[in-house]
Order: sequence, then C-alpha cells, then structure tokens
Amino acid sequence: MRSIWAVAVNTIRQALRMKVAAVFTVMLIVLLPVMGHVMTGDGTLKGKLQTFVNYSLSLTTFLLCLLTIVVSTYSLAYDIKQKQIYTVITKPLRRFQLILGKLLGLILLDAVLLTLFALLIYLITIYTPKFANTTEQELAQAKDEFYTARASLVPQEADVSEEVRQTYKKLEQKGQLPTEMTYEQIIESLTDDFKKWKRAVVPGQQLVWNFENIKNVDPNQNLFIRYKYDTSSNPPDSQVLGKWSVGDDRQIRMKTPIYRVDRKELIDTFHEIQIPADAVADDGYIAVGFYNDPQFNRDTVIIFPPKDGFELLYKADTFTANFIKAVFLIFFRLFFLACMGLLTSTFLSFPVAVLLSLVIFFTSSISSFCFYSFEFLSKNLSSVYYYTIRPIISLLPQFDKFTPADFLVPARLLSWSLLAKIAGLMVCIKAVLLLLLSLLIFSFREIAKVII
Repeated sequence: MRSIWAVAVNTIRQALRMKVAAVFTVMLIVLLPVMGHVMTGDGTLKGKLQTFVNYSLSLTTFLLCLLTIVVSTYSLAYDIKQKQIYTVITKPLRRFQLILGKLLGLILLDAVLLTLFALLIYLITIYTPKFANTTEQELAQAKDEFYTARASLVPQEADVSEEVRQTYKKLEQKGQLPTEMTYEQIIESLTDDFKKWKRAVVPGQQLVWNFENIKNVDPNQNLFIRYKYDTSSNPPDSQVLGKWSVGDDRQIRMKTPIYRVDRKELIDTFHEIQIPADAVADDGYIAVGFYNDPQFNRDTVIIFPPKDGFELLYKADTFTANFIKAVFLIFFRLFFLACMGLLTSTFLSFPVAVLLSLVIFFTSSISSFCFYSFEFLSKNLSSVYYYTIRPIISLLPQFDKFTPADFLVPARLLSWSLLAKIAGLMVCIKAVLLLLLSLLIFSFREIAKVII
C-alpha cells in the first residue's frame, strides 16, 4: 500500500505541474463567481438560479472531464516515452501497483477539485437571494420550485398494442406501409401516435388522471402540477385556456377540498400549478382533471406529450441533499474517464490515447442522439448499424441521460436508489472492467527490448 500511495502522490505532483490543470482551475475560480453575478435567466430569482446552476455545473463537469482525460493519458504515456518508467519498474514495485497508484492519484485530485468547485457553486447558489434585488413572492417561488427536491408521479401509460396491431394490419392489407421504414420503426411510430392521442383533449371534453398511494406528503406543504401543452393547430396568440380541478373526485360529501384553477398559457412551454397538499385524500388518492374550454380554444385539440407533458410533483428531500448526490454523479463520470484514460495509455502513445478517449467521451455525451439518429437509416444500413455500431455505443456510459442539471434545475429528486444503480453500472462494472483490462495489457507490455 505504501508503494501505491507513493505513486499516487507523484501522479498528483505531476498533474499540478501541468499548465492545463492550472489553467482550468484558475478559469473556474474566476468564471463561477462572474457567472453567478451576470446570469439573469428569465429575470426572476428562480430563473437566475436555474440558469447559473445549469451552466456552472455543465462547465465544471466538462472542464474536469477534459482534465481527467488529459492527465490520465499523459501520466503513464509520458513516463514510458521519457523512459522515466525504467527507474520505477526496477524498484520493488509491481506493474499493477503502478496502475493502481496512478488511478488513486487521479481520483484524489478529481475529488479535491470537484469538492472545491462544487462548494463554490453551492455557496453562490445559497447566498444569491441575499445579494439580489428580489421580492417576497420570488423568494417563495424559489423556495418551492428550486430550493427543494421533488419526487415525480406520472400517469400510467395506456396499453395501445392492440390498436397498433390492428392499424398495422389494415395498412398492410391496403399496401400503404412506408417502404423506407423497417417493421420496428413503423410499430414505434404507430405506438407514439396512439399514445399521443390517448393524452389529447378535444374542445368541450375533460381528461382526468388518477393517482393512488401518495405517501408521506405533509398536508401543510404544496403539490405541483408540471405540464406542457401541444396542439393540433397553432392558436393565433400561441396560448390556450386550461381549466384545472384537483382533489378527491370520488366523494359525494367532500372531506378534502377540490381546487379549481383557470390558466391562460403559452403552448410548447413548461408551466407549473401550485396546489395545497391537503387535496390528497386520507388513503393517498388524488385526481387531476383538465377541461378544454371550447369558447376560448375554439377547435384546438390540446395534447399533453406522453414523455414529459404531465407530472405531479411533491417535496421529498432537501436541495442540499440533492446537490450532494448530483456531485457524486459527476464523480462517477470522472472515475470512469480516469480508468478509460489509463487503459488507452497502456498501449497507445499520448496523442492517440487522448484522441481515442475524447471520441469515447463525446460519444457517451451524445449517446441518446446517436441512438435516435441511426433509427432513420435505410434498411441495409440499419442492419449494419444494429450489429456493429449500436453494441459498441451500448457498452459506453450514457452521460447525457444522467446529468446533474437535469435534476437540480427543475428541483427533481435524485434518489439514492437511482444513484446506487448508476454507480453500480458506471463504476463497479464498466470502470472496473476498464481497469482490469488496463492491468492485463500493461502486465504483458514490453517496456524495453534487450539487445545483445
């Protein structure tokens, strides 16, 4: 263990001597306070905080990822190129101890820098209201919709498999199936269409969502309905009128209040309605109804997109706890990149190792886009993609699927169970496999040739 620690200390010193580490560190120390001062968002306190947290965490994560890639690939590759490794491996130090020591040094460096910048972002976020010219209403809104961690309840998806099957059969009989699409693409398109129309409200009709077993909700707190309108045709002023009713609709003699809210709002924009939590019945039941007013909306069909069009939010944790878990999410990413950088440097030169690591990093950062884009390939190319590129991308971590800003900006709860799942997949499986592979490759690598 002493040998591993010695290598770790030397790796940290080597990283601190690199100009890129100093540049990134100074850049973040200067930029983060400036961003906290100049960013205004939509002009409200909540918008200012959301914009700052989004951009500051994204910038910090990006720069630390680049730093980890550069240092991890440089450390071992430079020692081999400059032949400094000769003075190391001749000592009582095993090759696996060298790799583990460099990894430990990288992890400690990342942990210190991440803690420093995360603490700076947290302090700016917490103390911004004290230095900003805000109203009591904005403070209350920020407390309810930003300085919290809210769990999400979404309606159960409708089963449209039978409708999809019948429609596909009719199209096939009439010879109207799109020839440029595969069977899977047609089924997916039909499924999306049917699910969308299950969430559509024609003028004069009401759509009701029922939620059961809502537990541990303080009646003195608030519930939040977060939604986004889509429409069959664009209204003249891009606004629709929605009439909401929230409460227990099962009762003849009401034991809990039913709240009614009329809102005129823009389409294609997220909105929130705040409702007292005493609308939840004693058994945890609540119904949320939406009525499409024909007098105002005319012939406009209002649609709530299936993926993110409607959800019911309630407070489940604190902002501080959620922020700490978001920082762990960044740390897991850095751990994976450190293992990947060490792996590439065991068999590649520094420039090639950096290039390969950057390609993997950016591909992981847009993995969802890659999956989505390749779905529209022709049949021949699609078959090649499914058996070659797709499996490779699937092995990479999906960085864009779990970004800290996706949880902190909308005050969405990052649960410990989800964090443990991400850690198990990204760190315990994928990163450890990379580490084991780097140990295997480096143990058999020929460092120098003996010439007689």
